Amino acid sequence: MSEFEGLSDQFILRMHEFIRQEVQADRLAGTRFVGFSARLRAEALAREIERRGLFCTAIDWPQHLEPGADKYAPTIGHRKTI
Repeated sequence: MSEFEGLSDQFILRMHEFIRQEVQADRLAGTRFVGFSARLRAEALAREIERRGLFCTAIDWPQHLEPGADKYAPTIGHRKTI
């Protein structure tokens, strides 16, 4: 059973788009409120979107959330991402 079973296509797409917009807002504001858990959720949503044969705009992840980035590294002037 999928964790997204019972959710409409539109809802799945909206959840992914919301995360994409939050990442973009963080980038524009110079903050780091979106963390690694949001990336994991967005990746699960993207897999479900693909499984359903839907399309979405890819998320342009900041460097601190790229695979292999040290998510526990302290940041200067920003909240620590955990």
